[in-house]
Amino acid sequence: MPTPAVPAAPQEATFSERSLRKSVETFIRKSLHLKAHYVTTVKPSHEEMVVEIDRLRCRALRCGVCRGRCRTIHQVEEARRWRDLSLRNRPLVLHYRPRRVRCRRCGVRVEAVPWAQLWARVTTALARAVAELARHLSWQETARHFRLDWKSVASIVRRVVAYGLERRRRRPLHLLGIDEVSRRKGHYYLTIVYDLERGALLWVGEDRTEQTLTRFFTGLGRRRSATIQIVCLDMWQAYLKAVRSHAPNAPVLFDRFHLVQHLNRAVDEVRRSEMRRLSGREKTFFKRTRFLLLKNPWNLRTDERERLSTLVRWNTPIVRAYYLKEAFQLFWDYRQPARAEQHLERWMHSAMRSRLQPFKEFVRMLRAHLDGVLAWTRLRVSNGALEGMNNKIKLVSHRSFGFRTVKNFTAAIYHCCAYLPLPEEC
Repeated sequence: MPTPAVPAAPQEATFSERSLRKSVETFIRKSLHLKAHYVTTVKPSHEEMVVEIDRLRCRALRCGVCRGRCRTIHQVEEARRWRDLSLRNRPLVLHYRPRRVRCRRCGVRVEAVPWAQLWARVTTALARAVAELARHLSWQETARHFRLDWKSVASIVRRVVAYGLERRRRRPLHLLGIDEVSRRKGHYYLTIVYDLERGALLWVGEDRTEQTLTRFFTGLGRRRSATIQIVCLDMWQAYLKAVRSHAPNAPVLFDRFHLVQHLNRAVDEVRRSEMRRLSGREKTFFKRTRFLLLKNPWNLRTDERERLSTLVRWNTPIVRAYYLKEAFQLFWDYRQPARAEQHLERWMHSAMRSRLQPFKEFVRMLRAHLDGVLAWTRLRVSNGALEGMNNKIKLVSHRSFGFRTVKNFTAAIYHCCAYLPLPEEC
């Protein structure tokens, strides 16, 4: 009796594998938004998954420069590889031979592929993922996470920053804040320009000279410079010259933070000089009083208030410096320019008669910049938000243990602090 025929199991397995491969190819084709290209094969291995891509002969390609449609193929290049996002913890690599097309506008150019920018070696999806993580981690840690080289992450961030700077919205500028931040040990600085009205970083330039700020105003243009209503900055003369030459109609306001910083420095210098002169009981009594004297009275704890009330009973230069500091702080509460100027004149007269050399130097600085100081009563603007931005910039530098080049540090500042738009995935 003949045995019944059994269906061949290998044919069913072959059909299942073929269907699975088609599903993977369709998924990759749709995720990459391929229209003039198609997925030929998918080659999985233990190290990576290679996706072979070819062009559809019935579809026109696009120029890599102007994105115009091109029908004529000039040359077929050697095969190139693009790294994409990992699939199930396995690196995905796109393999394709790009064409050099003949464009009517640009001539012979390399075609624009839909999955990556021109001359990039990673896809736009991977570049966007790297850029998002690089805003929170250092470039080295980001490279380890995506199994990339550190230089690849640096190149991606620079490309993303260039893309964002070209496409960010240019709004009228009214309140401008200017400050510097140190980029390494020594006198190496970057100039930071900030939009105080919208809380946005505008521009980063190397050094803190007049020419540095001139480059910003040159790129800004005369029309946008004319819309500036207030410029808030410290008393650095190079910045002041550049602002007055390129935005002469904008009133200059000297930052409250920097004025208080100079005032506290004068108090601390008096304390140091007196501590070197004092001896015995007085020196022991005034030990560890630096921050006690520099703090605002409303920020003192109960024990600090009790100690301060004991300190002020002594008739020493340190106590006189503390009283002068607190008397100057009343200036910030005045809203009438005439009364504010009257209070400031009385205070400067008292400071010059106090026989405290640091306060005399502070008064000379105030007299040289009195118009910008008195502008506080009318404008009420400070660089407090910009000082917070400087702390964030320092954090960007510290988590990467510094940057060797200004180019990379500037790109990291723009990327983490300017909130630039990221490129679309495809």
